[in-house]
Amino acid sequence: MSVDSTEDLLVEGLQHVYYTEQRLLDALEELESTSTQEELQQGFSEHREETQKHVERLEQVFEQLGQEPEAAEDPVVEGMIEAHEEFVNKDPSDAALNRFNIAAGQKSEHYEIAAYGNLTPLADQAGYDEAADLLEQNMREEQDALDELSELGENFDYGELEA
Repeated sequence: MSVDSTEDLLVEGLQHVYYTEQRLLDALEELESTSTQEELQQGFSEHREETQKHVERLEQVFEQLGQEPEAAEDPVVEGMIEAHEEFVNKDPSDAALNRFNIAAGQKSEHYEIAAYGNLTPLADQAGYDEAADLLEQNMREEQDALDELSELGENFDYGELEA
């Protein structure tokens, strides 16, 4: 399939972010289960529920475009998940894993914000105003999650880590 139009770019991007959100549902569960800090666990749990809503909104966007929801594998997401698995296999201390999980969450939020930040104007330009609103809503929620993770990172007690 040739990708030549604004709508083609939009559909291509939607397929990747749809895949991303679906994969992150499982990844957020893993981040929650490997974290030992209660506030961090709760944040990942809440964002997992929010991510399910993101998937549902994306399905609405596909519907508005007259497309069946379809996921296209995203190697960036796979790389982030693989990096987490490799780190966990190194048997880090709880504190090191908590700090790594914060960073992993921040990376995925940045990636999702960039994806939605690119898709929203495409939907707008293609005349899909409702779809653009849904995509922007997902982006705002991703930005809020990033803010929460950034605050956890700023308040992390580095004294818990070995010198």
